[in-house]
Amino acid sequence: MSSRIAVVPGSFDPPTLGHLDVIRRAAKLYDELHVLVVHNPGKEAMLPIAQRMSLIEQSIADEGIGDNVVVGSWSMGLLVDYARDVGAGVLVKGIRSQIDVAYESPMAIVNRHLADIETVFLLPDPAHALVSSSLVRQVAGLGGDVSPFVPPAVAAFLDTGSRGI
Repeated sequence: MSSRIAVVPGSFDPPTLGHLDVIRRAAKLYDELHVLVVHNPGKEAMLPIAQRMSLIEQSIADEGIGDNVVVGSWSMGLLVDYARDVGAGVLVKGIRSQIDVAYESPMAIVNRHLADIETVFLLPDPAHALVSSSLVRQVAGLGGDVSPFVPPAVAAFLDTGSRGI
């Protein structure tokens, strides 16, 4: 039987409890899961990619999420190129609303056309359905408490180091 490998891509800027929920659930579905921090040229990043990777790794460890998770980054070329490089046949995306479906569907179709890679959409836990990284950035930037929306490692980092966001 061949190994089932999937990629969960995202900007994770910063990682939220919704992201962690998708990662936890996807890790149970696949033999190997690559959590891929990607550069989004359409967004100005709050955190450097290395910091986002570190926060994801710490959050995964703190939660005891499977040892089948690899955290990496990608900024050179198409996402499907990375997926092919690691032998993944699936991209996993969390979707919160119809807006996410409308945004993600064309990319899923193009990725299937380009590289025969399927996209699987996971609905969020209702507790995280309205939380986005941009909302967390806004709250943190104004000095608000983001701990209900992010893993403890992220909350601690934002509380101690990033008040000038």
